[in-house]
Amino acid sequence: MHAPPATEIATLISTGLAVVDPSLTVRWLNPAMGEWLGVGTRSAQGQKFDALVREPALAPLAERALAERQVLQLRGAHVVLARGRPVTADIALQPLADGAVLIEVHPLIGDIAEPTPLSATLRGFAHEVKNPLAGLRGAAQLLQRRVAEADLKDLASLVIAEADRLSALADRLLRHGGAARVAPVNIHELLERLEVLVASEPSAPRIRRDYDPSLPDSSGDSDRLLQVLLNLARNAVEAGATTLVFRTRVEHGVRLGEPHARSALRIDVIDDGRGVPDALRDNLFQPLVSGRPEGTGLGLALSREIAREHGGELRFVSEPGETVFSLFLPMEKPHG
Repeated sequence: MHAPPATEIATLISTGLAVVDPSLTVRWLNPAMGEWLGVGTRSAQGQKFDALVREPALAPLAERALAERQVLQLRGAHVVLARGRPVTADIALQPLADGAVLIEVHPLIGDIAEPTPLSATLRGFAHEVKNPLAGLRGAAQLLQRRVAEADLKDLASLVIAEADRLSALADRLLRHGGAARVAPVNIHELLERLEVLVASEPSAPRIRRDYDPSLPDSSGDSDRLLQVLLNLARNAVEAGATTLVFRTRVEHGVRLGEPHARSALRIDVIDDGRGVPDALRDNLFQPLVSGRPEGTGLGLALSREIAREHGGELRFVSEPGETVFSLFLPMEKPHG
């Protein structure tokens, strides 16, 4: 399946994105940015972004981002939008190869980031994958009937099962507004499913388990949580990992957003790959940020959205030879 163009993908993202030239003249913005600004995506083109968002620091910050070729952040900016509407937001400015600047906006409520709707992003992908999944499943069924070797039949069965899982997930996203299907989740059974999927990859790493057997079931959408862990494992393989460690623990007194959770389930995916490049560390979870030329930069952005949808968080620490991505899920409702 060919990936859709980056601009097509960006229209599906619930984070506000805009591309401006060095003078902050709007070249393009996605529907989420248009909705936040209160303008049409077409009518905004050719307008000055700092006129739509009255913030004098934007122009010098964009100039500096282009000069220094690095992503710069404006934290907790108090800006005024159309009709004098005051808002608070984190604003990131990323220089692009053609001399333009990508502006990304995360609205804030008080000091707490406003949650973004997961469904707006994932429903777009659901439309994209339905037909290729049906073709993939049909090809796997045909292969399963024609091969004699038991191992190949098992691999074909795995492809069919994964195609069915993703197709069912796409159906739920399209028919039920994208809401998560919350049910008890045995995280160790989920990791066993993950191990089977990773082992079927062309460059499968060695996998070690470090489980806390006393962990109770968590609560969540098992398909979406599996997708988060699968994204982390595949990123590790693409970073040259030869060994993955799946570790589970209980963490006490965890800050998940503004509330604290008395206890949280922590699932670590640990790898021995190259590590996260220094230039990406501050913006790794932002849409369209990728360390690979062919990457879309959406896997980790979606993974963090899924974690936050479950009341949790996704974090990482990294150095060459050891990178740890940790998915935190509250074991009870957080309290302030």
